[in-house]
Amino acid sequence: MTEIFIDGDACPVREEVYRVATRLNLRVSVVSNGSRPIRPPNLPNVVLITVPATPDSADDWIAERITAADVCVTGDIPLASRCLAQKARAISPSGKHWTGDNIGNALAGRAVGQYLRELGQNTGGPPPLTKQDRSRFLSALDAAVQAALRVQAVPKTP
Repeated sequence: MTEIFIDGDACPVREEVYRVATRLNLRVSVVSNGSRPIRPPNLPNVVLITVPATPDSADDWIAERITAADVCVTGDIPLASRCLAQKARAISPSGKHWTGDNIGNALAGRAVGQYLRELGQNTGGPPPLTKQDRSRFLSALDAAVQAALRVQAVPKTP
């Protein structure tokens, strides 16, 4: 069954995911290390998973469980890459579809940014989400979920 995984500590589009998942009767796992209080709605299809507060523990939890029939919502480029390696779909909160064609450049850009920060330069953070970003996200989420549902529907060969 298709599931949506949310890298939950800094996800600004959780409410949008809950609405889409509820409409389509999909399970949502919100994975967090507990560093920020998250109160998911009292919905039967939404589960809060709290992992240890160690580096990458939420990423590890998601990457170990995600399948080709699932979708991950994350702004974390290395996690998106790990999800793609499992043949899953990954989208950013601003609606960017992570693919094999664009993840390499994103990882390289992230490495350059990290290097600049280590040199003491301020590289800024992501800009706040706009209404257009949220609309783009909803469209991307719908496309990713529909693609994941098609994978789920394909019978597995023995």
